[in-house]
Amino acid sequence: MVMRFARSAVPPLVLVVMIAAAALALGRVYAGAVLVPLVAGAGAGAVLVSVAARRAPSWLVAPVSVVGMAGYTLGALWWAADRAGLPGPLRDLVVEAARNGIPRLLTALIPVEPTPDTVIVPVVAGWLAGLAGAELGLRWGRLLIGYGPPVLLFAGALYVVGPNAAPALVPALMIVIAAAAGLAVTGRPAAPDADLPRSTRLALQTRAVLAALAAIALVAATAPLITGRVEATPVDPRQYVQPPQVDSLDENPLIRISGWALNPDQKLFDVRSDRAEPTRIRLAVLSDYDGITWRVGAVYRGAGRVLPAPATLPGNAAAPVSQRIEIGDLSGRLLPAVPTPSQVDGVRVAYDPATGTMIEPDGLRPGLAYSVSSLAEQPDLNLLTAAEVPFGDGIARMLALGAGAPDPIRALSDRLATESGGGAYQRALGIEEYLATHYKLVADAPSGHAYPNLAFFLFGPANGGGREGTSEQFAASYAVLARMMGLPTRIVVGFRSATGTGPVRGADAQAWPEVFFTDVGWVPFDPLPKPDTVPEPPEQEPPKPEPPTPPPSEAPLPTLEPAASPTATPLAAVAPGGSGAASAYAIGGSGVVIVVLAAMCALVVLRRGLSRRRLATGPPGERVAGAWLEVRDALRLAGRPAAAHLSATELAAHAAAAARPAVSPRDPAAPLVAGDDPPPELATLVDLVNRDAFAPAQTGDAEADEAETAARAYTARLRATQSRWRRAMWPFHPGPLRWQRSRDRGDGP
Repeated sequence: MVMRFARSAVPPLVLVVMIAAAALALGRVYAGAVLVPLVAGAGAGAVLVSVAARRAPSWLVAPVSVVGMAGYTLGALWWAADRAGLPGPLRDLVVEAARNGIPRLLTALIPVEPTPDTVIVPVVAGWLAGLAGAELGLRWGRLLIGYGPPVLLFAGALYVVGPNAAPALVPALMIVIAAAAGLAVTGRPAAPDADLPRSTRLALQTRAVLAALAAIALVAATAPLITGRVEATPVDPRQYVQPPQVDSLDENPLIRISGWALNPDQKLFDVRSDRAEPTRIRLAVLSDYDGITWRVGAVYRGAGRVLPAPATLPGNAAAPVSQRIEIGDLSGRLLPAVPTPSQVDGVRVAYDPATGTMIEPDGLRPGLAYSVSSLAEQPDLNLLTAAEVPFGDGIARMLALGAGAPDPIRALSDRLATESGGGAYQRALGIEEYLATHYKLVADAPSGHAYPNLAFFLFGPANGGGREGTSEQFAASYAVLARMMGLPTRIVVGFRSATGTGPVRGADAQAWPEVFFTDVGWVPFDPLPKPDTVPEPPEQEPPKPEPPTPPPSEAPLPTLEPAASPTATPLAAVAPGGSGAASAYAIGGSGVVIVVLAAMCALVVLRRGLSRRRLATGPPGERVAGAWLEVRDALRLAGRPAAAHLSATELAAHAAAAARPAVSPRDPAAPLVAGDDPPPELATLVDLVNRDAFAPAQTGDAEADEAETAARAYTARLRATQSRWRRAMWPFHPGPLRWQRSRDRGDGP
C-alpha cells in the first residue's frame, strides 16, 4: 500500500521540484523573491490539472490545462503589477506584456524587476513544462521522457541568465536528486526470464549491450566539448537584442545648451532634495567625439525600480541623496537626476550603467513626477596633486578624437601642457585656468562644437564673434585639449541648482568637463570665467589661419534607425499519432536532433556572414583590417590566442609558430627562431596591414582581395594542423561571434 502510494505521489512531486529548480535558476537575475513562487506555482498547477484529469480522455486535458494557465497567468500578472506599483488597468498591462514579453526579458537591466512583461514568459513556460512533463511521464508512464520538458526549462533559464550570476549549483542538485528519486520509486523489479526462449534472451542481451556501447560512445564524443566549456564564460543572449534607441537631441544634448541659454526663464523642471546645498543635476554623459559632434553612446536597457549599484573606487565615499522631480517644459527622453541613481520610483526607465544615464522610453511630458535615490561619489581630492591618469584599451574611448584635428588646436594643447608642467592634475588645471581667463561667456553664441566651431571659438577675432561662447564651447574645447594631452575626459550636460530645491530654469543649464584620475575617479572642472570678469587677451597664440566667417551653428544629425532583426519562428508542437513508448521516444529524439541541427546551421550561417562582412564588404582598408581579424580569430579557435599588444610582425611570428604541424620535432608551442620564414600568405597579409596603417591611400580593391585570399589560405593551413575534433568543430564554434561583440563594445582585441 505504501509503495503504491509512493509510486502515484512521488512522480508529480518530482516534476514540480524540477520546475521549481528552473525557477530558482532564473530568479538569480531577478530582484526580490516574486518570480520563483510564480513559476513554481505555474508548474504545480499544470501538474495538478493533469493528475486530476488522468481518467479523462487525453484530447481533453490540453484545453482544460490551457484554460487553467490563462487564469493563473492573469492572477500572476496582477500580483506582479501590484507589487511593482504599476498604474493602469490590468487589461492594458496584460496586452503590453503579451506583446513585449520576450524582448523585455532580454533587454531588461539586471537585476530584473518582476513586472507583468518580465514574468509572463517564465510563468507560461513553467506551466507548459508542467503540462508536457505530466502527460509524458504520468499518463504515458514514461517518467524519464517526462523529465525532458522541465530539464529544457532549466536549460533555457541558464541560457537567459548567461554570465550574469554565480553557478546554479543548488538548482542543479535539485534536478539530479529529484530525478533519481522519481526513477528509484517507479522502478520495477526485474522479471524472471528463465521461461523466455533462448533467442529472445539473446536478443534482449544484445540490445542491452548495444545500448551500453552507444551510451559510452556518446559520452566519449561529447566529453571534449563539455569539458572544454566548463571554464568558459556563458554567452549572454542580451548582446543579440537591440536596446531602445534615442533621437539626435537625446544622443547629443550638448546642442541644446544654446537654446536653453536664450530662454533663461523657461522652467524645465522642479526638484526637491533632502540636501539644501548647491547641487549638480546630471542629464547625460557624453563620451564619444568624432570631430563633428559629441554623443552619449549609451546602451540603454529596461530597468526596474532598483538600479545596479554604481561602481565606486575603494577609497571614495558615497553620500545618499534623495530627490523628487516634476517635469515642466523639459522635452526629450533623458531624465535628470543627481549622479549616480540607484533607485527610481514613479516612472519606468531604461538605464545605461556605464554612464549612469536614464531615459523615459515614452518621452517626457509636463507633470511627470518621479523620485530618485542616488549615491553621490565623493572623490578624495587630497590625492589629486600626485594623481596620474590610466591608459590602455579600457580607457581608450575617453581619449579618442575624430580625424582632422586642426593644427592650431594641437599647438595650443602642446603649449598649455608645457606651461603647466608637473603631472596630470596640473595639466587639467592649466586648461581650466586658460579658458576661464581668456574667453567670455555669452548666452547668444550659436551652437556648435565641431573642429571648425572650436577653432573659431579659440582663435577667432574678438570683435567678430570669436573667443566667446556658451558652456557648450567651453566644455567641448576643454575636453578636446585635455584628450590631446592624454587626459581621459568626458562632457556632462546637466543643471546647477543653487540650493538643491526649487525650480530649475534654462539659465541653470550647463555643460562641464570631467577628467578621470587613477585611484580618484571622475573629477569635474569648471572652465567658465567668473562673473563680471573681463577676458585677458592670450599672451601668445600658435600660428593659425584666420577663419573668414564664423562657422554655421551645428544642427542635430539625423539618427539612423537600425533595421529590424529577424525573429525566429517557433516550431509547432507535433502531436503523436498514437500512444506508446515508440511515439514518445520519436518525439523526444526528433526534437533534440532538430534543435541541435538548427543551432549548428544557425552558427554556420552567422559565422559565414561575419566573414563575408569582414572580407567582402566595406572600403578596402576595412576589408584588410577584417582579414587581420580573421587571422586573430583563427588563432583563438586553435587555442593559440595572440596578446593584444603584439605588433603585426610579432603576431605574424606567433601565427607562423601556431601553424607548424604538430609532427615537427621541435616543440610546436616554441616561438619562431632565426631562419624560420612565416608562410607566404601570412607574410603577404602582414605587408598589406602595415601598408594600410602607414599609407592608407595606397590600399585599393586589389589589395583588399589579396588580403582576403591570404587570410583564407592561412586559416585553412592552421585548421589543417589541428586535431580531428577541433577541425570538425571549427565551423560551428560560436567564439568569433562573441569576440566580435566584445570588440564592438571595446572590451576585446
